[in-house]
Amino acid sequence: MEIPNRWKQVRWVFQENILRKEIIMKTLKWLSMIFLALILVAGTLIPISAAADKPIELRWCTFFPAAHPLFPMSQSWGNEIEEATGKQVKFTYFPGGTLLKGNEIYDGILKGTVDIGMSVFAYTRGRFPVMEAVDLPLGYTTGTLASNVINDFYKKFQPKELAGVKVLFLHAHGAGLLHSKKPVNKLGDVKGLKIRSTGFSAKVAKALGGVPVAMPMGGTYEALQKGVVEASFAPIEVLKTWKQAEVIKYTTECYGIGYTTGFFIAMNLKKWNSLPKDVQKAFEDISAEYIAKAGAVWDAGDKAGRNFTLERGNKIIPLSAKEGARWAKAVEPVITDYVQQAESKGLMGKEYVQTLKELIKKYSK
Repeated sequence: MEIPNRWKQVRWVFQENILRKEIIMKTLKWLSMIFLALILVAGTLIPISAAADKPIELRWCTFFPAAHPLFPMSQSWGNEIEEATGKQVKFTYFPGGTLLKGNEIYDGILKGTVDIGMSVFAYTRGRFPVMEAVDLPLGYTTGTLASNVINDFYKKFQPKELAGVKVLFLHAHGAGLLHSKKPVNKLGDVKGLKIRSTGFSAKVAKALGGVPVAMPMGGTYEALQKGVVEASFAPIEVLKTWKQAEVIKYTTECYGIGYTTGFFIAMNLKKWNSLPKDVQKAFEDISAEYIAKAGAVWDAGDKAGRNFTLERGNKIIPLSAKEGARWAKAVEPVITDYVQQAESKGLMGKEYVQTLKELIKKYSK
């Protein structure tokens, strides 16, 4: 009887070992699966954590010099976005054309040379046929008015010419006036005058009898100083911010043909699409607030420019209502020509002009 019992014990031990082995194998299998899952989760989470610690670095550029009021305004805009995103975003600024010149900025945004840029639509004539309408001599008076008008106009028509970028916000300067080295009291005084101008202000200069000279703002001081040009169409703020009161003697208040110049602040579209939704929202919310702030900067600049030029002994010449009407009649062909040119391209030129007139009336109240 001892032999069978011994075999029975051997069998039990054998079966027990097999059972233990199965338990161990199953345990090892589950442990390996858990370990693999932990590795995969860690591999997913670690880059996110690392990315959260590293801010999204954005290059921002403009042709405005650092001393111009619009540059510190732009820095304030950037600071607010950095704070609102919990420092997820960090800006590096390139003012004064140090990275790109004014007429290069839009292409620079498209190509990704710069992430965000601020420049002028009129620096690349013909490229923005819809937005060009804003610059027509329709009687703008202030930067606040012009900035509200250009943003409402853009929101209404959403022109395809800007579909390649993310428009953050737009702004525009106050009334473009004539600043000259000799007095201009009447329309006849403009005849033959070499006038620095850009965009539609060049057509305005020609319609008034002057000789338009295409030139960005950065080269205007020297051109006036050397006599390359004898006058300039620009908002009165340039007399201080660009020191042009040092090289002109007179400003003619031709508000009846007050034009503006539209500015864009836009982002590379691929960069915009890569941003987290909460960061995009911060950009949009804060940018909406800066429409009014940009307008206020332009208006403060106009006031400072007026005071600066008067302090230097320069003279401001107001046009009489009758003379102002003569100037307005002289530039009517500029508006008519725009409408015809736009509609020949399949655009709604007449509606653009009518909308702008209505918006100017709305914001003049």
